[in-house]
Amino acid sequence: MKNTRVIFMGTPDFAIPVLEKLIELTNVVLVVTKKDAYVGRKKILTPSPIKLLATKNNIPVLTPDKLKEEYQNILAYKPDLIITCAYGKIVNKEILDYPKYGCINIHASLLPKYRGSSPMQYAILNGDKKTGVTLMYMDEEMDTGDIIDCMEYEIKDDDNLENVHDNLSNLGANLLEKNLENIISGNIKRIKQNNDLATYAPKIEREMEDLNFNDKVENVYNHIRAFSPYPLTKTIIFEEEVKIVKAHYEQYPSSEVNKIYFSKNSLGIGCINGIIYFDIIKPIGKKNMAIKDYLNGKK
Repeated sequence: MKNTRVIFMGTPDFAIPVLEKLIELTNVVLVVTKKDAYVGRKKILTPSPIKLLATKNNIPVLTPDKLKEEYQNILAYKPDLIITCAYGKIVNKEILDYPKYGCINIHASLLPKYRGSSPMQYAILNGDKKTGVTLMYMDEEMDTGDIIDCMEYEIKDDDNLENVHDNLSNLGANLLEKNLENIISGNIKRIKQNNDLATYAPKIEREMEDLNFNDKVENVYNHIRAFSPYPLTKTIIFEEEVKIVKAHYEQYPSSEVNKIYFSKNSLGIGCINGIIYFDIIKPIGKKNMAIKDYLNGKK
């Protein structure tokens, strides 16, 4: 496999274990990623995590604005195989049709469930007990190609987005390693997706960060977990907007919706069947703090 010419396309740190595995097992001749982006309040121009890893390993990097217009620059590297993971752009037909071993994508859900850009968030948000990663051949539509293999992950009750992200990231690299030799040899049984079972996980929008306490307390808890550590859910307490990093809940059928329940060391808000208690919060413009420390600073 070391002679196999591979182009890798990816952007965030989720894709790092996959690229590391490809560097170990194959000849990665090119990395395609998004352009450097301005990050943080100081707007520091920062390369993607994948670009940093490629540069460290002396692998050429391209950051095309439009694949349809610049695909020839990519295909000039004559790939035998193209692997994508969290690249963030639609790959055009000219690229899909080129490599003899195909274009393979690693997707962070058990397809056809949660096609789209935010599968991990929606799995937690909806209270799913399991998720996983899918290895699939790419086609011209989003996450609709034939399945090669998948691996499951059990979502624990206290898992947040960070936990699920890290576990699925490593699972994706393991899944690729398991199947890579068979992909190259052509010893793969392709499994068609059942489009009737497809669900979608669209982009997380800013307005989705607001907590709604007129809901079951377990749904509010899942909302907090699904958005932690980024972008974080938010609400108003004591006339101040705060973001919620970590919480727990207790069920009380007689709780009053939107009522604040607090003592010296705890603060919660009533939902329709219980109270959601905030453990760690982030006031706007400040660092994360335990709710006890936050309350100590209030009169």
